[in-house]
Amino acid sequence: MTYVIRAAKPGDLQSIYEMAKLTGGGFTNLPPDRQALRAKLERAEAGFASDKDQPGDDLYLMVLEDMDNGEVRGTCQIFGQVGQRWPFYSYRIGTDSKHSEQLDRTFHAQVLMLSNDLNGASEVGGLFLHPAARAGGLGLLLARSRYLFIARHRARFADRILAELRGVIDEAGGSPFWDGVAGKFFGMNFQEADQFNAVHGNQFIADLMPKHPVYIAMLPETARAVIGVPHPTGRAAMRMLENEGFAFENYIDIFDGGPTMTARTDQVASIRDAKHVAVTAIGDGGDGGVADALIATGQLADFRCCFGRMGADGTIDAEAARILGVGVGDAISWIER
Repeated sequence: MTYVIRAAKPGDLQSIYEMAKLTGGGFTNLPPDRQALRAKLERAEAGFASDKDQPGDDLYLMVLEDMDNGEVRGTCQIFGQVGQRWPFYSYRIGTDSKHSEQLDRTFHAQVLMLSNDLNGASEVGGLFLHPAARAGGLGLLLARSRYLFIARHRARFADRILAELRGVIDEAGGSPFWDGVAGKFFGMNFQEADQFNAVHGNQFIADLMPKHPVYIAMLPETARAVIGVPHPTGRAAMRMLENEGFAFENYIDIFDGGPTMTARTDQVASIRDAKHVAVTAIGDGGDGGVADALIATGQLADFRCCFGRMGADGTIDAEAARILGVGVGDAISWIER
């Protein structure tokens, strides 16, 4: 099978909607709601069409297409800058230390503090791979293609980047963290809050969430146990993020308690190590060694990325050249697979 990453189009709505129904909840960036997904596609279309050269409130939505049959088998998203339309809320895990002279004892209590520290950062998210396509490294292609897009449009993204990982969801589709913390203040269950946030944004958090710290020791064990823990299906994604240079710096999602990973944009491995060259030849050889690679070309709505073979001298294999539609002299970016 031949796969390519490309910009999403309005005609992809049905395919994306069908994938959204498979996520199992807690996937805010891919809600199973046609209207919300249509709005995302329209926002992405505007983002790809924008001629700005600085970070802004833009969404870049891309899909994984099987070129043999035209089926969409995955999706991923990049946000130019979060916290522009409404504040970007996280919980930050901190420590409250107290000392008693009479008891000669110091007590360190972990607390959750509502935070806007990550406002203004870029975000990678919304990565979902159809169960029928979870082989052959396609998740890696989806994930790392986002960094090649950023590398080719660096001025559009902030100096800090984040990735939110879905937290633990129970068999009934609920969140132990939500039930133990935020659910106490909102009068709705996790699914209702998650759906509302996906469609309307999280301003309701600012309106209703208490601003004082929450002492972790006072939470039920079910909530404490999942703080900063990714959903089982997200563990591989967490490892990929760590391999790129992302780290967990005590920020967690306010809904499900999942970890938020952060990095300096220019230090993300696939951005830092990307090579930007012109194609010198098309073939399977090349001087200076040949490497399995992710190869990208095009700007904005014309962006495309696929697996291929690259020579150190700028030689690209014929199949990748066909998928990307490039010839000798065309500009490409690539990283070793």
